[in-house]
Amino acid sequence: MSSPVRPGFVEAVRLWIKIGCIGFGGPSGQIALLHRETVEDRQWIGEEEFARALKFCMLLPGPEAQQLATWIGWRLHGIRGGIAAGVLFVLPAALLLWAFSMLYVMGHDLPLVHGFFDGIKPVVVVLVLSALWKIGRRMISSLALGIIAFAAFGLFLLGAPYPWVVIAFGLLGAFFLKGSERVTAAVPIGRPMVAPILMIPVLWAMPVLAMALWLGWSSVPIRVALLYAKAAVLSFGGAYAALSYVAFHASGDWGWLTPGQMLDGIGLAETTPGPLLIALQFVAFVAAWNHPGILSGLASATFASFTAIWSLFLPSFLWIFSLAPHMDRIAANRRMAGALSVIGAVVTAVIAKLALWFAASLFFPSVSGGVVFRWLPLILALAAWALLSSKRIGMVPTTLLVGGAGALLRMLGVG
Repeated sequence: MSSPVRPGFVEAVRLWIKIGCIGFGGPSGQIALLHRETVEDRQWIGEEEFARALKFCMLLPGPEAQQLATWIGWRLHGIRGGIAAGVLFVLPAALLLWAFSMLYVMGHDLPLVHGFFDGIKPVVVVLVLSALWKIGRRMISSLALGIIAFAAFGLFLLGAPYPWVVIAFGLLGAFFLKGSERVTAAVPIGRPMVAPILMIPVLWAMPVLAMALWLGWSSVPIRVALLYAKAAVLSFGGAYAALSYVAFHASGDWGWLTPGQMLDGIGLAETTPGPLLIALQFVAFVAAWNHPGILSGLASATFASFTAIWSLFLPSFLWIFSLAPHMDRIAANRRMAGALSVIGAVVTAVIAKLALWFAASLFFPSVSGGVVFRWLPLILALAAWALLSSKRIGMVPTTLLVGGAGALLRMLGVG
């Protein structure tokens, strides 16, 4: 096997821009794209090294594809390379979703627009159920983990706070469900980076504190920053875990937006490049638009979009820059393996609650104090499931096709 090729920094930046603009298909598609571009086509990273890095990133909270891109950038060009790769992986999607969010709040009263979003809601329910099935099969590998997932699901239904459930069950797993692998020596790929552990939280706090002094601690942009920071450091299991945690606050406890609007945001995120976690930017935009405080709706929503992106993705740099030199040792630690296996079961439970909540709000909404059954969204959901299962067309075309069907049905006065 040939040795990895070291590219120039400008050449790497051009690739990160390209990946940020064409990174459709969710984490699986983005990881495949990173592999094809950096391992197969350019030989910048070796096959075994890529596999080790992917395993490491899947152990971390947050978006694993963006963290993998950050790791590759760091591996090639140090901190500046990691920053370039991580930022450019997210930036095109963030700008695009900001524009979509603005069009959404300004044009949601148009019948065709409303019909389009009615069409993509069933697609999102299918995607969440599909994620539940795939993640559950991977995460629940024993009877003990199944019991833990069931117990966590019950706690979530009773309103138990997500962070405390994760921490409590994680400690349980660390002490009673140790992994079987032995600890191996870390591959010597660089010195430990202690500074990011201190610098990145300070960096995160600086704009948040400045905005809090201006807008107030109760303003939506600041509440978004604080909520999303907790979601980012506790979202083991990827985007759906963070979506679940935020949804039950933003759309449940605090009433920032409706469950239907949450579904719209996920649907929009599925049609853009970048990580699915970007859907929470839409949530922040709509929440601040509905509750602007002392600012105009657009200004408040734009600031909330910034604090959302800032809080969601900055921790990825903390994990990579401080922990990547030790990735093999972390991945093989027996107590860590036990904790993460239990956290995986808890993640499955929270995604199950999210799927139940979305499906109930779409198929059995409350109308005038009663519950009704809506057959049209169920038909669209079954159509989306059939299209995705056939694997003849991808997720983005399916979302656009079923959304277009929803717009057509609204124009015809059906549903």
